[in-house]
Amino acid sequence: MISTSDFRKGLKVEFKDDPYEIVDFQHVKMGRGGAIVRTKMKNMRTGRVVEETMRSGEKLPTPELQEKKMQYLYMQDELYYFMDSETYEQVPLTLVQLGDAKLFMKENMEVKILYYKGSPLNVELPTFIELVVAKTDPGFKGDTASGGGKPATLETGAVVRVPFHINEGDTIKVDTRTSEYIERVK
Repeated sequence: MISTSDFRKGLKVEFKDDPYEIVDFQHVKMGRGGAIVRTKMKNMRTGRVVEETMRSGEKLPTPELQEKKMQYLYMQDELYYFMDSETYEQVPLTLVQLGDAKLFMKENMEVKILYYKGSPLNVELPTFIELVVAKTDPGFKGDTASGGGKPATLETGAVVRVPFHINEGDTIKVDTRTSEYIERVK
């Protein structure tokens, strides 16, 4: 059981028979009454974000989550197929279950799949991934006045903002949590 006083961002709890991840929370002390906790939670099954108000000290159960290492194989008929590295069992996941992870997935990539009561919930990518730049505009000498960068389409179809010196065919490291360019890989 997890008390509301132990809440932190990213904590996973079970609420109304569904697994939720805490997105944001705020402890509020009322004038005469007891304290309350305003919580913003994301349903891990549907992706919907809900706001709930709970009494301080209220306890929520911990969800029965299990992580499995799997390998991404291929996509067919809008289903993404993954193979369990130990049992060689293949599991299909939908676009909803993948979420933003689909932007950075390439074949034969190792990922972690989160299971809740035996059914797959979502995919957790490695924090950093190396991808090849498929398309970007050429950088021009002296074109640094804006200090920003330029958009680059990666081999997986994701679009990331990169510095001007990055060209097509370069391999770059990307942070999958924030979709940001980290560095060029030699």
